[in-house]
Formats: sequence, C-alpha cells, structure tokens
Amino acid sequence: MPVFEWEGRNQQGDVKKGILSAPSTEQLRALVRKDGIFLTHAAKRAGVPAKSHHGLHRRVKRAQIGIFTRQLSTMINSGLPLVQSLEALSSQLENATLRGITAAMKEKIEGGARFAETLQDYPNCFDELYVNLVVAGEEGGMLDTVLMRLAHYIEKTEKLRRKVKTALIYPSSIIVVAVGVVLVLLLFVIPVFQRMFAGFGKALPLPTQIVIGLSAFVRASIFYIAAAVAAGAFALKKYYGTDNGRRRIDRLVLKIPVIGILLQKASVARVTRTLGTLLTSGVSILESLTIVAKTAGNRIIEESLITARADISSGKSISEPLKESGVFPPMTIQMIQVGEATGALDTMLNKIADFYEEDVDNMVTNLTSLLEPAIMVVLGVVLGGLIIAMYLPIFQLGTVVG
Repeated sequence: MPVFEWEGRNQQGDVKKGILSAPSTEQLRALVRKDGIFLTHAAKRAGVPAKSHHGLHRRVKRAQIGIFTRQLSTMINSGLPLVQSLEALSSQLENATLRGITAAMKEKIEGGARFAETLQDYPNCFDELYVNLVVAGEEGGMLDTVLMRLAHYIEKTEKLRRKVKTALIYPSSIIVVAVGVVLVLLLFVIPVFQRMFAGFGKALPLPTQIVIGLSAFVRASIFYIAAAVAAGAFALKKYYGTDNGRRRIDRLVLKIPVIGILLQKASVARVTRTLGTLLTSGVSILESLTIVAKTAGNRIIEESLITARADISSGKSISEPLKESGVFPPMTIQMIQVGEATGALDTMLNKIADFYEEDVDNMVTNLTSLLEPAIMVVLGVVLGGLIIAMYLPIFQLGTVVG
C-alpha cells in the first residue's frame, strides 16, 4: 500500500499536513474527510514502504489496555506531548497489536486528528466508555487525569472479573473432571469387571447389576449422548442470542442460590464504578446511563438502567426508577439517594463500588472454602459408589470361599 504525504484544510480553514497509507488518492481523500479535513494536495512518498495495518483490529486484553492507559497518563502528566508519548509507547509495549495501534494513532494525530477520533478506529480495544472519557478529558484540558481514572477503572473491573470468573470456573472444572472420570470407568473399567464376573455362576448384587447396566447403556449410546449434549449447548446459545431468551436466562441466573447473589453484586459494582467514573469526568448523566447499560452484563439490569434513563429525562431522580426495578439492593438505593441529596453522587457511586467489590471478594473466598469439601463429598460418593458396586461380588466370593 502506498504512503502519501498530504495537505488539507479543516472546517476552520487551518492548514493540516500528515502522512497516511491508502490504496489510492480517492481512498486517502475519504480517510481525511472522516476527520473533517478537505484534501488539497497529495503526493506519494518514493522509496518508503507502507506500514502494514494487518492485525491492528484484533482484540487486545483489557489488562494490556490498562497498562497502556496508565503509562500514557504518567507520560502526559510529566509534561511529554501526546505524540511523543505515543511514539515512546509504540516501541516499548509488550503486545505487538497494541504497539501497532499506538504507532498508527500517532500518525493520525500528526495528520491533524484528535486522540478520541483515532481511538474510535479500534473498537475492539477502546470501547464507547473509553472514547467518551477521552473526549471529556480533551475538552476539559485534563487528559492525563481522565486517563489515570480510566486506568484505575480498568484495573478495578478486571480484578472483579477475575474474582467472579474464579468463583464460576473452579466448581465447573471439578465437575467436568468428575464426569470425565466416571465416563472412563463406565466405558473402559466396568466392562473388564463384567467379563470377569461372567463366570461366577451366581446372581450379582443389585448395585453391581445397576452399574453394569448403566455401563452398557453408556457404551451403546455414547455418540447419541454426545450429539444430544452438543445440540443442547448449540440450541441454548442460539436461544440466549435472542432478546427474549437472554432476558429469561439472565432473570433465572439472578435467582440461582449464592451464584445469583454473587453475579448481582458483581454487576452492581461494575455499574456503579462505571457510572461514578463517567460522572467524575464530566460526562452527562443521560449519556453516562446509555454507556453504563452496555456494561451491566445482565439484560435485566441493563433494561432497568435504560428505564431509569427515560425516567430521568422526564424529571425523576435516578434513585426512583432504580428502586422500582427491584434489581438493585436497598442499600445501593439509599446511598444513591444520599449522593443526590448532597450533590456528591459520583463520590457515593465509587463508595458503593468499593463496598460491593470487597463484598464479592469475600463471597468468592467463602464460596471456594465451602465448595471444596462439598465437591469432595460428592466425588467420594459417586466414585466410591461405583468402585464398591464392582467389588461387592469379589467380597461375596471371598466370604463363600472363607
């Protein structure tokens, strides 16, 4: 792809210059037009290989985005211009995709684009929340402060996400391993005992007969069982992709004992943290609620926030519709009411987020402690029951011989 040196004018008539890669002059004109610039001159740079932008739209882990944001904030706060900060980061970031994106953003800013505009070109890395906060930071002249808030927000939400993920993955992985062990016993171990018991010439104990019958059924139907499980998972995923399906499943998830409470608290922490960060950075309450609804992670909570936004636009306070939704805990509603009354809603929202993040942390620790012995008991009963059922005939044979 050729590299062009271009010159143009923005809507205020100011001259803008830059260097961009584009397939043709027409494509270049369209690219700069997106930034509000009218192209007046373009010339190919001879002998300069164009930088490849292949792979720059891959998804980057949020933890890497957090590191990038904190480092950029520190550099700008130290007095380094934005372009030089991006140039320094483009050579030292560990993630290759993020290095390429940083270099590409530097080029666009040198060409006259605003930082927030360049972020919009990479939605897989920088979401709507990120872009809106950067816009507020640029307009308010406090980009370094906003970036530091963003870094803090990303780190907090990532820590919360890891905690919830740990709480859900641990029992799931143990159950998967247990199912795998049971299948190995039924498919390969039990048939060996069955052939050995065939010559006993005596009726087998009932538990042994049940286990042998179960083994025969699983061996005869294993492919049908696997197909049924795969089809069920596929159908559930498709159903969850529909509005009605996601709403029903998300409502059921919130009603699951312990897990539902954990997910509700995690969602409340994420929502209040996001809303508090947006309000602190100067984003309006209505625009903030639109963004926050997309980060809720649960359709029921998302819809309650959208309803709250509509009610607020008609003159209600934020606590009223949230209370009517019945999704948010009473303590959250009361603290929001206090925040509205004192004019410190953003501060109160961050305090709510701190409380629920710590509460989720404690719940995950307690849940893990309680699940470990419970899972061990279940595994002991299932696996121990299978083994005892298969050894009963041997014990009986030993008694007869004795």
